[in-house]
Parts: sequence; structure tokens; C-alpha cells
Amino acid sequence: MNGLAEDEAQPSIDDLAEAIRQIEVGQFLLSSVSTLASLAFAKLEQGELGQAKTAVDAIQAILPVLKGDVDEALLRDFERALTSLQVAYADAASGASD
Repeated sequence: MNGLAEDEAQPSIDDLAEAIRQIEVGQFLLSSVSTLASLAFAKLEQGELGQAKTAVDAIQAILPVLKGDVDEALLRDFERALTSLQVAYADAASGASD
């Protein structure tokens, strides 16, 4: 493959800027919360409590911003996931201090 064909396959700056303009902030934040929840659970499993706490704190900060901007049922699901994470973190932290 030559360099010219590769250049043609790359999106332009204008294409990227347009793609960014199309993103809904609420959906982006929900996606971020989902990723943070997955990371938090993984970090808890690895015993990386500081990293898990950072992810949990970030989720806790983001969810209130989404009220009224995303589906309430979906928001409740994420709030329940946050509660589960907080309980798992508290259990892990209390076990780490024994």
C-alpha cells in the first residue's frame, strides 16, 4: 500500500470536528460513567483501591449533572451501579485495613 492511499483513508480535521459536534454530551458522559464503573470494578479486583476510589468519586460527581438530561430509568441503573461500587469499595477498604 502506498502513502497516498493511506492518506485518503484518514479523516480530515474538518471531518473530526464535525464528528465531535454531533456528540451529545449526556450520552458521552453516560459512556464515560459506564467505562469508569468497569474500571472501578477491575481496580477493586486487582486491589488497587486508590484507583478504584478515583473512579467511584468521578462517577459520583458526574451522575447529578445528568439529571434531566438523560432517561431517568437509565440514570437510576447507573445510580444503583454506583451504590454497588461504593459498597464493594468499602468492603475492600475495610479488608485492606485488617
